[in-house]
Amino acid sequence: MTPLISSAAQPRENPKPEEQKLEESTVSLKSKPNLTMKSIPLLLMGCGGVGRKLLEHIVSCRSLHAKQGLHLRVVGVCDSKSLVVAPDMLTMELNDNFLSEVCRVKLDGSSLSTADQFGECRVFTKPGLTEKLIGVASLLGKSTGLAFVDCSASSDTIGMLTQVVNLGCCIVLANKKPLTATMDDYDKLVAHPRCLRHESTVGAGLPVIASLNRILSSGDPVHRIIGSLSGTLGYVMSELEDGKPLSQVVNAAKSLGYTEPDPRDDLSGMDVARKALILARLLGNRINLDDIKIESLYPEDMGPNVKSVEDFLSSGLVSLDNDIQERVNKASLNGNVLRYVCVIEGSRCEVGIQELPKNSPLGRLRGSDNVLEIYSRCYNERPLVIQGAGAGNDTTAAGVLADILDIQDLFP
Repeated sequence: MTPLISSAAQPRENPKPEEQKLEESTVSLKSKPNLTMKSIPLLLMGCGGVGRKLLEHIVSCRSLHAKQGLHLRVVGVCDSKSLVVAPDMLTMELNDNFLSEVCRVKLDGSSLSTADQFGECRVFTKPGLTEKLIGVASLLGKSTGLAFVDCSASSDTIGMLTQVVNLGCCIVLANKKPLTATMDDYDKLVAHPRCLRHESTVGAGLPVIASLNRILSSGDPVHRIIGSLSGTLGYVMSELEDGKPLSQVVNAAKSLGYTEPDPRDDLSGMDVARKALILARLLGNRINLDDIKIESLYPEDMGPNVKSVEDFLSSGLVSLDNDIQERVNKASLNGNVLRYVCVIEGSRCEVGIQELPKNSPLGRLRGSDNVLEIYSRCYNERPLVIQGAGAGNDTTAAGVLADILDIQDLFP
């Protein structure tokens, strides 16, 4: 039997001229660069934890995106006081070394106004910052296109975003406030649904918005949503089950970095209410934030305008321990647990503490995960359950990046 010989080891006669031409043509094609690389110009507003992580993700994913035939061309970065842009926004970008320096400067708490010291760029400062941003959107929106990314936590961007989307730009949001503004502003922003992505406004990187949109677009009516949409309050409520006092749990959550610098920003329920409003509006409810019943975990006389953060943590919280423990004990006697949830059912939209069965998806929640139960015609007796890390700069930034990649087909 003739032994098998690999093609690499087999002797080969000189190729015919036609074969040689074919081989040379094949080698030439393989060596050519990817001519279908798509470039997406991007401008980032907000250089806090999420914005910095987004820039880090963009830089670290360069080789991955290149394999996908995609390049994210960062043409500008903006904080609350300064805007830094590439010298020629139509053809140039802020390079990766520059972006790394931006992250370093912002981590140190400095302004972007000194950015011209570590690379070629143009720097603009207040006043007139909004006008300059709209000018960038006007320049790129109708020519190359622009992904206008809002990772700030400001309500000042609302008016700007409604103008930018009309200039042909795509909007990607981690900022919840534009979507929880008045119905008039909301209608203007969502008037171009193909150009808007906001997955990270609810559940960080969890596929909450995408899942809900898929269900609704299939004609499956959603009649109820209930969810724990605050990692901080999810942690607090699950720790209370173990008999720990509220004051101890909140102070522990703060030391772990789960809460805002002032934990009342979490305990007020306002962040959950904003997320609930975004979901309720997706279901077609034309309501505003004032229409949502919100239960705060502290009374008004312990608010930020009355007590300092230090006084609230040292003495205010302790006075709330007994009442919340009584509610925990009562729920336990009923075979239930307490969870801080949003409930959207018909026109009803509420945010607060509810008793829920221990064996339900929300009842089994431990730690800082987000859990959302969606009930519809198809998901009636057994709801669609979405669970996972629903907070954190890294997770949220990853969700924003996924949204940017999702709109790539809208760019030439």
